[in-house]
Amino acid sequence: MHDKFVLFGTQHLIVIALTFAIPAVLAPVGRRWSHRRVDEAIRWMFAGLLIGTWIAWYWLFIARNWLGPGNEYPMNLCDWATIALIVTLLRPSQIAFELAYFWALAGTMQGLITPDVNFSFPEPQFIVFLLGHGTIIAAVIYLIFGSGMRPYPSSMLRVAGWTIAYAFVASLVDWLLNVNYGFFRAKPNHATFYDLLPDWPTYIPITVLIGIAAIVVLYAPWFVFDQIRAMPRRQQAA
Repeated sequence: MHDKFVLFGTQHLIVIALTFAIPAVLAPVGRRWSHRRVDEAIRWMFAGLLIGTWIAWYWLFIARNWLGPGNEYPMNLCDWATIALIVTLLRPSQIAFELAYFWALAGTMQGLITPDVNFSFPEPQFIVFLLGHGTIIAAVIYLIFGSGMRPYPSSMLRVAGWTIAYAFVASLVDWLLNVNYGFFRAKPNHATFYDLLPDWPTYIPITVLIGIAAIVVLYAPWFVFDQIRAMPRRQQAA
């Protein structure tokens, strides 16, 4: 029997640190080489890791008889973020990237900070869950600083539209299958930021507002960056 998982314990903090350290090391390498061959190799490595952890997740749940209607379909927001990210890694797409960017940093980040695992390393659930979530965040960071991808003002509206589409589809699946994808029917059964919110259904409109705020906050650094970069042109025009 493995030790119980400790939220923000040593192992958890190491995973979080590696999530940011690995793309910080790889990004300069991806930018330095000509013809983008190394960048492509790194992107494919991330894509392979994401696909591998997804397969391992299903294998683990089948092996332990955990698989059921509430987890066998790719209907969590992290699943949609993963699909968008794999598409971007294999064949860079602006729309797929911006979906991965906002969904990963606003949604998957929550899974990395408050993971739904019971035991610590080397428990397979710990490895698969945190490796998958950490790789999503790391790959998005690499795409920004290694591949030079970024969101634009129009990205916010597109992501909002796609998020509404996700909410509609997930809610429909929840109603048809009596499950809880997207947490539209109940709060998660482990510690998350939802614990700070009122009971169902009041927390749903609140999470919508939080989602809108997250989109604005995640775009804010790019707005500031563009304003700073435009300052010399404005000064010359003046």
